[in-house]
Formats: sequence, C-alpha cells, structure tokens
Amino acid sequence: MALIYKEENNIATITFDQPDSRANVLGTAILLELDKILDQLNNPSSLKAIVIQSAKKDIFIAGADIKEIESITDAAEGKTKSQAGQRILNKLEDLPVPTIAVIDGAALGGGCELALACRYRIATFNDKVRIGLPEVNLGFVPGFGGTWRLPRLVGLQGALKLILSGAPVDGRAALKMGLIDRLYSRVGLADRVAEFVNEINASGKRRRYPVVRPKGFNAFLENTAIGRNFIFSKSKESVLKASRGFYPAPLSALDVVSRTRGLSRRAAMDIESSAFAELAVTPVSKNLVSLYYLTEKFKKLSVPGAEGVKPAAVSKAGVIGAGIMGGGIAQLLSNRGVRVRLKDINHDAIAKGLKAAYDVYKQAIKRRRMKPADVAVGMAMISGTLDHSGFSDADIVIEAVVENMDIKKKVFEEVARHVPDRTILASNTSSLSLTEMGRGVKDPSRIIGFHFFNPVHRMPLIEIITTGQTSQATIAGTLEFAKRLGKTPILVKDAPGFLVNRILLAYINEAGHLLQEGGDIERLDKVVTDFGMPMGPFLLSDEVGLDVGVKVLHILEAGLGPRFKSSKIFDEVFALKLLGKKSGRGFYIHGPRRRVNPAVQALIKASSAVSDKEALERMLYIMINEAARILEEGVVDGPDTVDIGMIMGTGFPPFRGGLLRYADTLGVERIVDDLNRLEERFKDGRFKPARFLLDMKARNTRFYA
Repeated sequence: MALIYKEENNIATITFDQPDSRANVLGTAILLELDKILDQLNNPSSLKAIVIQSAKKDIFIAGADIKEIESITDAAEGKTKSQAGQRILNKLEDLPVPTIAVIDGAALGGGCELALACRYRIATFNDKVRIGLPEVNLGFVPGFGGTWRLPRLVGLQGALKLILSGAPVDGRAALKMGLIDRLYSRVGLADRVAEFVNEINASGKRRRYPVVRPKGFNAFLENTAIGRNFIFSKSKESVLKASRGFYPAPLSALDVVSRTRGLSRRAAMDIESSAFAELAVTPVSKNLVSLYYLTEKFKKLSVPGAEGVKPAAVSKAGVIGAGIMGGGIAQLLSNRGVRVRLKDINHDAIAKGLKAAYDVYKQAIKRRRMKPADVAVGMAMISGTLDHSGFSDADIVIEAVVENMDIKKKVFEEVARHVPDRTILASNTSSLSLTEMGRGVKDPSRIIGFHFFNPVHRMPLIEIITTGQTSQATIAGTLEFAKRLGKTPILVKDAPGFLVNRILLAYINEAGHLLQEGGDIERLDKVVTDFGMPMGPFLLSDEVGLDVGVKVLHILEAGLGPRFKSSKIFDEVFALKLLGKKSGRGFYIHGPRRRVNPAVQALIKASSAVSDKEALERMLYIMINEAARILEEGVVDGPDTVDIGMIMGTGFPPFRGGLLRYADTLGVERIVDDLNRLEERFKDGRFKPARFLLDMKARNTRFYA
C-alpha cells in the first residue's frame, strides 16, 4: 500500500509513502487507493480536518506517473486517464471537512494539482520546497484540474506565470502569491498543523478558494473583459517569442485557461482533459518525455566500476586564468560554497576576472534571484593571486588559460609542484589532448578534462574528459563535483574536440562550404533556426569568436584528417581580423541593430546557391555522420550521451529529441544513401559514411531500439 490512513483526535491523516521509491508519484494504482480511502471515510462530518502529507524526505508528490503518460498512444485513452484523475481530485475537493496539504518538499504536476484540490496548503521553510505545474515542459497541459483551480486560487496573472513557464516557486514565493496559506519550520511541524486546524475550525471559515482581490491596475486587468483580453494577448506574445511556435503545449494551456474562465467545473475539466489527451500523443511530447528521462539519467551518472570509490569532498579550488571563462568558473564555484583562489599573471587580469564574476552576480540581483548580502558572501569566497600561494590546500585546480598546448602543459607542470598529491588537476580545454597535457606531470592519473560551456552560469552541460591514465578516484571526484555545481555531466574519452565541439565544428564548417557555393549568410542562419536551433552557424561563429573557431578547426584537422580542413571563407574572414562580436564585426556587424557584414558577403564569388532543403540536410547529415564516428571510436558510450550533449551543449532543439533520435526519424538507409550521393559529388571525404552507419544499414537497426 502506498497510502497510510489514520484518525486521531478527530483529525484524519493520509500519508503518501510509495514503496521501493524515493518519491511519490500519482499513478493509476495510488489514485485508486486514494479514491477508496475517500469513499470509506467514516462520518467525515465528525472530523476537524483531513491532513494529506508525505513520508518521503524532501518530496510531497513529484507529479503524475510519467511512464503512464509516455505509454499513451491514443487520444481517447489519454482523455480517459485524465478524467479518472480529475474525478478523484474532485471528490477530494468536495469533502465537507477542511482538507490540508502539508508540503515539505517538491509538489509538482499532479502533486501540485492534488494540493490545489485541498482547501488549504501549508509548506515548510525547507529549501527543497518547489510547487508548480511543469507539464508544458513535457509537451502537454495539466490534466487533473490545475488549469481551472490555479487561476481561481491565485488570480489569472499568477496562474499563467506558473502554467506557461512550467517553472516552480519556492515556499516564500508561494506564500506571497497566495498559493499556500502558511509557511512553518520543519521543527514541530505536527504541532503547527494541529494549531492551524484549530484556527480554521474556530473561525468557522471552511472556505474552498479565497476571493482574489487585486489592487490598482491589476484589479482592472483581472476583473474586466478588456483587462483579461489584454492579459491573454500579451501572454500569447510572450509564449510565441519564447517557443517560436515549436512547442504547442504553452499555447494550448493558454487557450484552455482562456476558454474555461467562468465555466462550471465539469465543463472546464472536459476542455482540459481533451487538450491534455491531444498533446500527450504528439511526437513533441514523446520527445520531451524521453529528454526528461535522459536528463534524470545523467543527473545520477556514476563511474562504471567505481562503486566502491568514495569521492573526495571539494571545499577549496584554484582557478588559473582570470579571463571570461575563468571569472565565470570562479563565480559558479563561489556560489556553491567553494572557496576559490584565482590566479593570473598580473593584477589587471585578476581585476577583470573578479569583474566577470561580479557581473554574473549583479545579473542575479537584477533578476531578483539573489540579495546583495548573498552576493557579498559569494564574492568574499574569491581571492586573487599572482603566484601559487593559497594552492597548498586546494582540492581541485581548474586551468582556463588560452587554448595553447605548450602553455597548458607548463601550467600543469608548475601547479603540480604546489598542490597536494590528492589534488585533482582539471583543464577547461575545449579540444586539446588531455593525455599530451599531462605528460610533464609526475602523476597523470589526476589529470582530467572539465569542459564548461560559455556562459558558465547558464549552460547546463559539462564534459568530463578522461584519459587512459585518469584514475577512478579522479573521475568519481570530478563527477560528484560537477553534480554539486548543478551541471549535467557527460563522460567523454580523450579525443580531438571531444564530443560537442567535434560535432559542432563539423556543422559550422559545412555552413562555410555552403556559403562559398553562393549562399547567403542570413538565409543559411534562418534555415537552421527555422529547424529549431537557437541561432544560425554564422551568428554562433561570431558569438564564439572566429579566432577560437578557426583554431579548433585546425586542431581537429590535425587530429582527425582533411575532412575538418577549414572552409576557405572562414580563413578569409579570419585573415581580415573580423573576429565576430568581440571585435564588433564578423559575419555580422554588431551594434544596436545587427546586420550582415557586406565585406564578408563580397567574398562570395559563386552563384550556385543550394536549396534550403539541401542546405539543412547537409548541415544535419554532417553532424549525424560525425556522431556515428564518435560512437564507432568509443569516445562516448551511447547515443543518449550524444543527444544530451548536443541538446545541453549546443541547443539542438529538445522537441526533436536529440540529434540521433532525430536521425532515427529520418531512417539510417536514407541517411547513408544521401551521404553516398554527396560523397560522390564532392569526393573530399567529409560525407563518406561512417562504418558505424554502414553497419546499421546492413543490420537494419536504429540508434535507439
């Protein structure tokens, strides 16, 4: 049994405690248990209250059972499942006795909807409290009544903010917006709940929903047809801007809230369940659910064969190189409670690194994610130095100097003499060999790659690169540290460009070839943004910097062969010192209004531009082919690592499920045949199908079974 029911002192408690699970989820079985308890309540009118709580640490109810939703293949089935959940939560809502949800952790999706069906909600000061409706992030809308109940509880604007973003709120924000009624300490919580029960019974106010009374202009917006139409109109604009029309769920959720306002519960629930059912069977939803599982898998990633290795704790770190990346890394570490010693060759460089860290903190204040006092604490965790003083007790040292092998080798040789033998020596290199980097270090078993993506505080991915000599203890310690920093880690073997940059640079270089053939910069960028990428290859090149991109291409060519030979256009633009955004000019002229750089467009001599369809196929096929080579070489352990890396490292459209999941929708036979045709046409090796793909075609298999 997943539910425990008991009555004591005229207060009934229903405790969710799903067996053999760290979390409670609202699956069919547990909902039927709840339904049975609600039907068998003995004389509920004699009860002072019914308290619903969880026995799980830091979890109320994590949501509906995603596996059940994933298995839905027919809209009629989806509607039936949604209506079953609605019926049971309606029964909870209709009880004649006050019901109180006690939230001491995550109350998400179906868990939040169950709490909304209670008359009152109490939360604790636990930092793990998160309340919200994240369904749109999985490609569907709330299906257990959330779209109808939430606006009635917190008002239209507050409800739309939660439903359309899918982002949860903490306890303090929930109290402020009226989503919960009380916020208590976890200590003595049972006594506080009992006091609350006595309070509501003494007052005689057994209300279902409070009357939302917005003030000022908000009252006009919430309480008039003109105001509500304005809210819906602006919300639609925001959704379309954020989703670019690729994600139907937020628009559908907005439509449901709009259509159900003022309707009876029965009519509103029917509209909601229909919308849920229609979305749950779409390819977009299936891909987003697959991505959810993928993300959860990599959050829990462990080192194969290192189960008995206990990772060392990290309390102090050294960061060498105080540029944008070094400053960003220092900020991230200090924000996670790690003391940082930031080293560079002069005081100006240290000052720039500290400024880079403070600028990130300043943004957090501006967005009301941090308070000035918290920023002061974070910045106090960072100190600068021109030598290795302060490195003698470092648990990890991360170098973030220029992408030059000789300099990086020298850095490691020097730092190894100033840190304890236990210290992990990590490199933020984006493409250089870790094996070569560690040749001058006495103990190369502690050398590892720790590749952040820019901007450090926003990009969720981190590549952990291992060599044949990296010890299990080093890998395990680095992996746990990455998780502590809130990053999603992937394990990659030492190889030119590792995973993300190797695939990304193949794609960008192919865009260069397309441009040389007579393409148009803006048109080629639009081709891939219309596909769902966050930005086109030429704007991305400008953002990264042409100097960086060309350097990495040369590294890849040296390590992997002529298929990575830099396209002529990149060398020409680089020769003109058009470095991109950092210099104000690259493929684009950057300013108040970004526009194509005519100096670059003038370099295009050919006039046989390919179609948008061929351009997109070539850029995608080159990525798929390189990913297949990476799998063939054993650089990563499977297609899921490729997909999470490309989604979180490059912004490959999540709604397509990942590069190789998308490849499966095309079919390996089509991909191989098209690659062969392109190789016959260009004869330079860059489209030659990987042996991995040829074997897949021969066996008629897919990347994902």
